[in-house]
Amino acid sequence: MKRTVSITKNYEFLRIYKKGKFYVGKFIILYIFNNNTCMNRIGITTSKKVGKSVRRNRIRRLIRENYRAYEDYLKEGFDFVFVARNNEITPAFSDIKREMKFLFKRLGVFNQEKWECSRML
Repeated sequence: MKRTVSITKNYEFLRIYKKGKFYVGKFIILYIFNNNTCMNRIGITTSKKVGKSVRRNRIRRLIRENYRAYEDYLKEGFDFVFVARNNEITPAFSDIKREMKFLFKRLGVFNQEKWECSRML
């Protein structure tokens, strides 16, 4: 299992927002940018519009854990920024997982062959 590397600097987030590609889902927005290294990095943002701190932190934990489930099946060399969207309901673990896989496939970074091989074992 790989160690998840975080994006921490504000200028890195801004670069990804301005120059990266993105796709919008029901619960999250995924920004992606090629970082020309052999590792993936992740950043998660939730605004105060999403809710109070308990709800924001729960959504961050759900996103981080679902990313770890898919981390081995992603192509390397990308920065990912997940932005939580404002909804009335807090999404369930399975909702985030389904949407995250859809967004990864949509942006072309999901390795489907590796996924299917691991499912057959």
